[in-house]
Amino acid sequence: MHKKLFIPGPVEIHPDILAAMATPMIGHRMKEYAELHGRVTAGLKKVLFTEGPVFLATSSAFGVMEGAIRNLVGARCANFCNGAFSDKWHDVTLRCGKQADAIRFDWGKPVTPETVELTLSTGKYDSMTMIHNETSTGVMSPLPEIASVMRKFPEVMFIVDTVSSMSALKVPVDELGIDSCIFGVQKAFALPPGLAVFTASEKALQRAAGMEGRGYYYDYMEFAANDAKDNTPSTPCISLIYAMDKQLERIFAEGLEARWARHAALADYVRGWVASRGFELFPEARYCSQTLTCSRNNRGIDLAVLKKKLGEAGFAFDDGYGKIKGETFRIAHMGDMTRADIDGLLTAIVTIIPELA
Repeated sequence: MHKKLFIPGPVEIHPDILAAMATPMIGHRMKEYAELHGRVTAGLKKVLFTEGPVFLATSSAFGVMEGAIRNLVGARCANFCNGAFSDKWHDVTLRCGKQADAIRFDWGKPVTPETVELTLSTGKYDSMTMIHNETSTGVMSPLPEIASVMRKFPEVMFIVDTVSSMSALKVPVDELGIDSCIFGVQKAFALPPGLAVFTASEKALQRAAGMEGRGYYYDYMEFAANDAKDNTPSTPCISLIYAMDKQLERIFAEGLEARWARHAALADYVRGWVASRGFELFPEARYCSQTLTCSRNNRGIDLAVLKKKLGEAGFAFDDGYGKIKGETFRIAHMGDMTRADIDGLLTAIVTIIPELA
């Protein structure tokens, strides 16, 4: 039995996307692939609001997150950490042999522009990383305000992961001045995992060109040279790129503004349901994610039992991540989800736990 996914990724995949992945195979050095690649990257530029290059990589998001470190971190990196995945990015930075400091916030708290400014004012850093929407805690940091601070430090590379936010709300890469914007496609884009997307500003490409030890697989110079020919350095995940082509078609048919509004409405709806059942939100309301709701388990529900019974009923449910597992639960409302989808899960929850009705 297929469990309908309400976990924060991978999310449910629309049948049109699955059908697109069954498109007959082509060679990645054929003109047919160049046409596909060019069409997809042109569409992504519209979603990202960028005039710069958009690169397609066959990997998880952490592949290109590591690539950004290898290409862009020279002297020292400030890793802003407010959850499990931003913590992991700091670990990756150190494993790449780079000098780095973790600037930590309590789980459930956002990265703040004040701390970013205070940190970068030391002059120690030539790069910074942050996750816009920390999936482990349901916290969305104030990216526009942080971008305003970053304009004071033009020498510092602004590296942002948007894996669970891109396409669910407006993230205008060029306007924000992001040097490398990174995301996987299995969350807000609602595609199967295995394709990662990243951008590189002119400043980022200049930094990468002089960086020793940047490797091959995620070498920004290799990506730039191949993208100029509407191609990739290595064999791409062609079936997933067909899926992205179809999803971009669907996104533009819905309309970007309508897509953002749908995500905002679903977020409000789920947060309202959680509060009406006596639960407390894990982040402050103003920093709550637009793509998943993370709630405290302050009512002491046996989340492991709920997860098991929901699974038996055909729903995949998340009972918290890492050190807050069991203390929180997360409900995803991203990608192609509708109000009817969410109502199906919420009805199942109150059927299993009648006191939540």
